[in-house]
Amino acid sequence: MEMLTIGAFAKASRLSPKALRLYDELELLRPARVDPETGYRYYAPEQLEQARLVAWLRRLGMPLAGIREVRALAPAAAAREIRAFWARTESETATRRDLAAFLVDHLSRTVPGNPGTPGDPGNPSKDTAMLELRYSALSDTGRVRPANQDTAYAGTRVLAVADGFGSGGAPASSAAVEALKFLDSEPLPAGSVLNLLEDAVQGATQAVQEVAGPTAEIGTTLTAMVWTGSQLALVHIGDSRAYLLRDGGLFRITHDHTMVQSMLDEGRLTPEEATAHPQRALLLKALTGSGPAPDLDVRLHDALVGDRYLLCSDGLSAVVPEATIRDTLAAAPGPDEAAQALVGAANDSGGPDNVSCVVADLVNTESQ
Repeated sequence: MEMLTIGAFAKASRLSPKALRLYDELELLRPARVDPETGYRYYAPEQLEQARLVAWLRRLGMPLAGIREVRALAPAAAAREIRAFWARTESETATRRDLAAFLVDHLSRTVPGNPGTPGDPGNPSKDTAMLELRYSALSDTGRVRPANQDTAYAGTRVLAVADGFGSGGAPASSAAVEALKFLDSEPLPAGSVLNLLEDAVQGATQAVQEVAGPTAEIGTTLTAMVWTGSQLALVHIGDSRAYLLRDGGLFRITHDHTMVQSMLDEGRLTPEEATAHPQRALLLKALTGSGPAPDLDVRLHDALVGDRYLLCSDGLSAVVPEATIRDTLAAAPGPDEAAQALVGAANDSGGPDNVSCVVADLVNTESQ
């Protein structure tokens, strides 16, 4: 068999000799033969495909340990693992992007002498002062469940939906939402609202634990938004959801903390398979009766006049297609009508679960 020298192989594979020596040491790409006297490395032509795969995966940013695992898999399994790696990368990148945007915004507003911009909490303008939320909250037992364990709330600044579970699900969801209501009482600058919101969720966790007592199976989801006057601060845990209707498009702005969602993220399920998965309601995160508060999704969300927000329990999102949710939100003249139509749509689809909706519009009162 004709062998390629390390120089020829490096040129053909577009990897440097230095990289090839490193990959040999790490057992990622061993040469076909090593001269026992000179230690010179030789490679077989059929190793070029392996070398190119290693190079591509490195360019993708995959760690060396991950590359070693992928190389040991059959092509179909390797493809699934690469898809799962990239899904995790995109999720992590989105989280870092949101954090970077918040830090840039927060630090820009606190620079001495920075006059700010219209709508900026650091420089309240006439436009900002005239913005407010118009809202409606509605919760319904549905067609099947004997009692309602959801809680929905909408106030001047606080919007919240919680979906309780277990024998004390109703008081757990109510306690979680009650712990946030104090944020309704005073103006909240965007620069500190995330800290206040995290403190409030710590209080919500304690409230749920007091309700649950020693029963760890009791708990609740929580999806809430707090209006600062120019932005909305979002906190989320579980599988209740928040959506944004903007310019006719519907965008989901929360990520489900469920087993099925994690399998979707990793490429192990298709969206079609997820809808019929027997564990689609299995939560990975929630506010429960035991342990410390889990990591939550907390971030600031830029808001525009004309935006319509929907917070809902899975009693809506699990049975009503997103296209129907979009069309219903777009067609309703106001939050009251939208909430009633969405709850009606869930019940028309069988109402297998409690269903709760909070709908809020961002309006400029000066133009009203």
